[in-house]
Amino acid sequence: MDSIERPDLLSARVGGRALYANDEFFAPRHCLVKPGAAVCVPGKYTSRGKWMDGWETRRRRTPGHDWCVLRLGLRGRIHAVNVDTSHFVGNQPEKASLEACDLPGQPTRAALERAPWTLVLPPSPLAPGAANLFPLTGAGPFTHVRLNIFPDGGVARLRVHGEVAVDPARLRGRVVDLAAIASGGIVLGASDMHFGSKDHLILPGRARSMAEGWETRRRRGPGHDWVVVQLGAAGRVERVEIDTAHFKGNYPESASIEGCRAPRASLGELVEASWEELLPRTKLRPHARHLYAKELGSRGPFTHVRLRIYPDGGVSRLRIHGRIAA
Repeated sequence: MDSIERPDLLSARVGGRALYANDEFFAPRHCLVKPGAAVCVPGKYTSRGKWMDGWETRRRRTPGHDWCVLRLGLRGRIHAVNVDTSHFVGNQPEKASLEACDLPGQPTRAALERAPWTLVLPPSPLAPGAANLFPLTGAGPFTHVRLNIFPDGGVARLRVHGEVAVDPARLRGRVVDLAAIASGGIVLGASDMHFGSKDHLILPGRARSMAEGWETRRRRGPGHDWVVVQLGAAGRVERVEIDTAHFKGNYPESASIEGCRAPRASLGELVEASWEELLPRTKLRPHARHLYAKELGSRGPFTHVRLRIYPDGGVSRLRIHGRIAA
């Protein structure tokens, strides 16, 4: 799987937070973890200067550099970093680096300052007004990161892509959502995501709007849309939920789910996998939670599931509740 396609462990949608920074004179640190792309509002100013959708420090007149400490929403191994300078042109940092540490729980600021920080991204040049993508080797697992910018300036978003570090003992022996990002689930691929990202399907909580769901374009020919999810662990399925919240005139007419057992298979290899019917094609309703248990067929154990929607439309969440296989 491409490192940049892995989930963003720092997003506010999964609980990521910007804890503190040495300076945020022009724009606040919390923008770094906001979901969605940064926006520009021409002509909008605050009492301190131009309004910017990001974190921006004042012009440095002394030696040193600026920094911000952030807590990952999900502890995990880091595979890629995106230091996004969208709309910061002429006021972007010259370079950036990233450090990380592993301090589970709720460490104090003093504990974080004493922590052994690991350099995962050395000082690297940044392009203005652009996504600055840096593949990494999968360091970690970590709970916190520290973004350093040299010497000052603005960053719109910080994305930390990686794999969730899941303790199997925490999942074993009880019914859990095997597809959830917090359980280590990953959305490997989808036929289309014109209006909404596939990764939204496994986020925590219910969607707050259509923008937080997976939505395909209107299909004008034969066929149907699909999405493939790698479960956090192989497990037997006990119940399934398909949530079409906020999709009222654009929900799928129906949906079906299949499962397969193919550990470590790539998306391409899954085409040849032996898929079994988990949920037969079933009609869906608009803006509703659909819960299925007795309707399920083969229950696994599965490592992957494939949701098919007919012919197209939007789904906000997919839940695959089950128990980890022995």
